[in-house]
Amino acid sequence: MQRRKEIDEMYMARCLDLASMGRGYTYPNPLVGSVIIYRDSIIGEGYHREFGKPHSEVNAIEMVKDKSVLGESTMYVNLEPCCHSGKTPPCTDLIIRSGIRNIVIGSVDPNPSVSGSGIRQLENSGCNVTTGVLEQEGKNLNRSFFTYFEKKRPYIILKWAESADGYLDRIRTEDAPIGPNWITGELEKTLVHIWRAHEQAVMVGGGTVIIDNPRLTVRHWTGRQPLRISISREANFPGGTNLLDNQYKTLIYTEKILPASEALEYVQLDYNKDTIVQVLKDLYSREINSLIVEGGKKLLESFLNSGIWDEARVFKGDREFLTGIKAPTINSSPVNRIFLFQSELKIYRNWNHKR
Repeated sequence: MQRRKEIDEMYMARCLDLASMGRGYTYPNPLVGSVIIYRDSIIGEGYHREFGKPHSEVNAIEMVKDKSVLGESTMYVNLEPCCHSGKTPPCTDLIIRSGIRNIVIGSVDPNPSVSGSGIRQLENSGCNVTTGVLEQEGKNLNRSFFTYFEKKRPYIILKWAESADGYLDRIRTEDAPIGPNWITGELEKTLVHIWRAHEQAVMVGGGTVIIDNPRLTVRHWTGRQPLRISISREANFPGGTNLLDNQYKTLIYTEKILPASEALEYVQLDYNKDTIVQVLKDLYSREINSLIVEGGKKLLESFLNSGIWDEARVFKGDREFLTGIKAPTINSSPVNRIFLFQSELKIYRNWNHKR
C-alpha cells in the first residue's frame, strides 16, 4: 500500500511539474499536466499550453505511439478532467473513447460546471478513479483558480519594495526629479516582470500613475502582457501617461463617466460604497483569476485593512531613506525569506482573509 502511494505521488509530482510550464498562458483556465503510464514507464505526457488550445489529457494521449496499450495504462492528472464543452471538447469523452480505465486525479475541479461530474462520468463508464493524490500541492499550484471559484474574486498578491529603514519612497516635491526612487536592482526588477507575466492583471493607484508613470509591462521578460489597472477617482492624468498609450488593454476605475478608446476602458465606481469590493466584483465578472497590486501606499493599505488579500511579496532593500513615506506593515511572520543581490524578499500569506 505504501509502495502504491509513493508511485502515485511520484507520477503526480511529474503532472505538477508539467502543469507549471503553462504558467501565465492558460488563464482563465487552470494549470494542468497529465502523464500516462504503461508497465511502469511513461508512454505519454502533456500539459495545457495555452487557453483555447488542447488540454493536457489530449496532448498526453496524442503522444502515445501505440494506442492499443491504453486499455492497460493509467492516466495521472493533477485536476479533474473536464466534462463540458468550452473552447475544447470534454476531456472525459476522449479518455473513455481511448480505453483508459485507470485514472488518478489530484484535486476535484472547483468549477461548478465540473466539480465531481467529470469523476462521476468516468466511474459510470467503468473507469477506476483515485482522487486526492498530492491534493494540497495541486491546490497550491492552482491557488488563483481555486480562489476565483471559492471566493468569487481574483487571487490577490500585494507587492512593494521598502528601504532598509522601512520607507516606500522619499517625499516628492515639485522641484524633485520625476520618476521612481529605485530601492532594489535589476535582478529584482526582472523578477517583478516575471511575476507580471505569470498573473492575469496588475494594478496601481492613481497617485502612482501620476508620480511614477509606470508602464506595467513585461518588457524585461517574455510572456503574456497582463491587464493593466488603475483606480483613480478623478482620472485626471497628464499627457504622456503610459497607461493611456493604447498599446495594451487597460482598465481605469473612476467616479467619472469617460469614453473608452482602442484598448482603454473606464469603469465607473460609486465612491459612497466600498471601491475595492466593487473592483473585485467587476474583475470576477471579467474572469480575472489573479491580480498583483503594486501600490502605492493608500491602495496597498486599502487591501491590508480590508483583509481581502492572499499573498504579499515585500522586497527589503539595503539602502536607507531616513525619512519619507512609511511602508505598510503586516502583523505576521513571513512564510518564506529569500536573499537576493540587493534585497531580502519576504513572502507572506494571509491565512485569515475575510473574503
